[in-house]
Amino acid sequence: MRLLRWSAVMLAASALLACMPRGDATKPVPTALLPATKGSHRLVVVLPGRSDRLESLRRSGVGEAIQRVWPDADVLFAELSMPYYLDRSAPRRLHDDVLLPARRRAYREIWLVGASLGGMGEILYDKVYPAQVDGMVLLAPYTGERDIHDTIRAAGGLANWSPSQVTPGSKGAAQVELWSHLKTWQREPERTRNVWLSYGQDDYLREGMPLLAGLLPQGHVLVTPGKHAWSTWTPATEAVFRAIDAERATAASR
Repeated sequence: MRLLRWSAVMLAASALLACMPRGDATKPVPTALLPATKGSHRLVVVLPGRSDRLESLRRSGVGEAIQRVWPDADVLFAELSMPYYLDRSAPRRLHDDVLLPARRRAYREIWLVGASLGGMGEILYDKVYPAQVDGMVLLAPYTGERDIHDTIRAAGGLANWSPSQVTPGSKGAAQVELWSHLKTWQREPERTRNVWLSYGQDDYLREGMPLLAGLLPQGHVLVTPGKHAWSTWTPATEAVFRAIDAERATAASR
């Protein structure tokens, strides 16, 4: 009986720990580098989903997928985890801890790739530090709950939607802030010329994706079979980078 009670306590503790945000926002963002296989002229920074750690990012194969297309790209995994978002320091820490040091390497170009929470992180970074990276790949980014998507659609789309007056820090304020920034993409479409979106047909966040897709250039949205997982995002990332190269080749031939 004692053993059963102890087992129950341990299971409860494990469940509690699983629900707690992992990481320490008082420390620099942890990173791990996958060096380029051919030279080192570009950098792609990969941002995690909510449950990702550096090891799971490495195991996902997304770094190798990027380098199959861009063998001259260093891939830097950055564990920008939930605590950085909870204290609203995520954009600044990504800038100070990851991207500013990278700029000292004099890369020819720097791109961000973010999945789910990381995709939201890219959008927030663009809000605070516009035009600081050369491009962004959003993999099923989290853009809020169904309520805000329904509100935007009910208004007739993002162009007709007006951000509600909310108290900073209140429930829903962060989502309104995010979509308020996305309205600037609609007003200034040149800001999205190097923004790409991909998500799976069975992704549980897919209902909000068309609102975001409508802000991007034609051909910059890739919908693939799959769910909300790296098994979907890794091959999609390779396909997106091949599409980037194809678009550049077409532009160069004109």
